[in-house]
Amino acid sequence: MNPSLFMKRRTFISFATSSTCAVLTACRTASLPSKGRHMERLFFTSGGKTYLIHADGTGLRPLQLERPLQVTWQPAGFLKDGRVLMLSMEARRDGPGKPFDEYYHQTPTHVWAYDLDRDLLTELATKDRLAPFYTPQLMLDKGRILMQVIRQRPGQILNMNLDGTDAREFTGIDEGLPYGLSLSPDGQRVAFHLASPAGYQIWTSDTLGGNRVRVAAQPGHLYFGPSWSPDGQWLVYQDCHAPSDPGHDWSDVCVGRPDGSEHHVITQGQAMWFAATYGRPGNRGGGSNVPAWTSEGKVLFPRRSPGARVPWEYQAQRPDTDHYNREFRPETAVGGTSLYQLDPHHGTAEALTPAVAGSWDFRGTPSPSGRLVAFCRATTGEVPGLWLMNRDGTFPRLLTRGPTDQGVDHPRWLPS
Repeated sequence: MNPSLFMKRRTFISFATSSTCAVLTACRTASLPSKGRHMERLFFTSGGKTYLIHADGTGLRPLQLERPLQVTWQPAGFLKDGRVLMLSMEARRDGPGKPFDEYYHQTPTHVWAYDLDRDLLTELATKDRLAPFYTPQLMLDKGRILMQVIRQRPGQILNMNLDGTDAREFTGIDEGLPYGLSLSPDGQRVAFHLASPAGYQIWTSDTLGGNRVRVAAQPGHLYFGPSWSPDGQWLVYQDCHAPSDPGHDWSDVCVGRPDGSEHHVITQGQAMWFAATYGRPGNRGGGSNVPAWTSEGKVLFPRRSPGARVPWEYQAQRPDTDHYNREFRPETAVGGTSLYQLDPHHGTAEALTPAVAGSWDFRGTPSPSGRLVAFCRATTGEVPGLWLMNRDGTFPRLLTRGPTDQGVDHPRWLPS
């Protein structure tokens, strides 16, 4: 990355119009991966279950995970030996008359290591259990893990052995809720955002939570979702103007130095779709989008069309009892989102998917080989499908809308 791009000034990429970037269309010549190559695989969630699928659309199957009382399962990362880190939850303790903030963390969770090839499930973090709610955050070296533990609100991160022993505080219990963790390429530093009493801030630290550096913090700004660049020299994260956007629909893409020496807002006008929402009454969903680095040091993010408005409107005037708090108003929806590739080296961006009114592209996720990008696409009032395209945006194709057309979300590539 060229440091002179950002020195002494902030460089902005404006998305007020789409004419500045040429849309890469599907008419270019492209082909499916050669059968001689290793076929990449990815997970996705649909109808509360996790599924596995090959990049050519074959091999679709659910993960048949069954243990007493466990209602939902989801992948949460990968162990060094190739096993999948899984999180399961029992029946949620929040619901009607039981506010999310007070009751959700009372839901018992369980952490597992799953061997896909041998179909073996081993429970982790069972010893010296400190609370019902454990959520794995980040695998470390030497058989240790950073785990979110909520003994009392808002919760904290602990560095522990995989069996749950030798738990050490990574963050204090009164600092705020830390999450969105990312490990540096050399495995020595952790980036995370902290939902603190002073607001959402970006920090880096060593793997025990020491030697901390504050990268981004400012009143009225919600900084979220840091991720290390492939060379370990930068972090990408987002900046939401939360006071004027209580639903966190939009944000800007930022980059900063892990040592806190530089912070730059790259887009303007809250160009990124932050709080993804989709579907229809009876089958809705969502979750935060985060920008993603490619192996080439570029950044993928979902960019809004000018004046875009989502069909699920946030209801700031009423209490949030379900961590969604929205009304379905498709008649007021405007525009949509498309996937863009941002080049911080030169301050340029290009569209990988076309801007189409009523079409919402999000969750851009590069494959381990760098040849493919998985993403979700939902039309206004409908559930998303899982799409793949080549890394330059060519040859987009729909893989699935889920086995029973219930929709697809959270694609996650398996390591090569």
